Amino acid sequence: MTGTTAIDARWSAILAGLSRGWIETRQSFTETANIIGHVFFPVMSVVSLVMVRGKTVPGTEFSLAAMVLPGLVGFLIVFGGISGPTASITADREDGTLLRAKATPNGMLGYLVGKIVMFALTTLLSLLVIIVAGIMLVNNPVLDARAWLLLALIFVVGMVSTVPIGVALGSLMKSSMQAMLVPLACALVMLASGIFYPITRLPLWLQWLAQVFPFYWVGLGARYAMLPAEMVAVEIGKSWRTGETFAVLGVWSAIGLLLAPILLRRMARRQSGSAVTRVRERIMSKGY
Repeated sequence: MTGTTAIDARWSAILAGLSRGWIETRQSFTETANIIGHVFFPVMSVVSLVMVRGKTVPGTEFSLAAMVLPGLVGFLIVFGGISGPTASITADREDGTLLRAKATPNGMLGYLVGKIVMFALTTLLSLLVIIVAGIMLVNNPVLDARAWLLLALIFVVGMVSTVPIGVALGSLMKSSMQAMLVPLACALVMLASGIFYPITRLPLWLQWLAQVFPFYWVGLGARYAMLPAEMVAVEIGKSWRTGETFAVLGVWSAIGLLLAPILLRRMARRQSGSAVTRVRERIMSKGY
């Protein structure tokens, strides 16, 4: 295969992945379980904003809801980017979807692109619900043209830096039960990453650890976009560190895009039609 032919094949796989992602997004809204999953966090987020509406950050006159809103945005981007793909990968392995992708030229690339598109679209819909609710519930939210541009950039980079990581983690899980541990671990790491409160109040060693992961940086970017300039006083170094934010998220994007296809191919090599049949028979025998 010549270089030009290989590039054309990869480009075709990317286009197929874009189409696949759109189709899977539409299909996800036809199943009750998926719909519940899509609306659960936005509804809980709106409830949270309603509960803190009218309250202020202790010791200040700044709206507590305005402080919580970017935390919810950052949390949803990261949680939707990592937890969703992890469960989806294990399900696709068990029902034979991954095996079919393996048999298609550049199928793993198209599969990965499809997952990024699908979870980006479903996460975006949830984000819009939260942001619209925030505009109505938060007094004078900072959402000018600059804020919308920054939010769009953080969303795109956040998705690209987390979905491949979620896919890679899903490739390492041996069953759907193991995959259920990832959301829990993800939530625990995010709680220590300063998404919902100033990270400067945490021990110094925990601050350094939090900055290793993309969670902190997505949250920082959301706060930079949605909070007034004076709120930078509670950040590390009293700076929004925009350059570092996109640099770290860019590194995580590269790591995920490199590892995910490798781990997907490794997992697919261990799959066979008979293995899928055994899993399907086991599930049916349990009455699912």
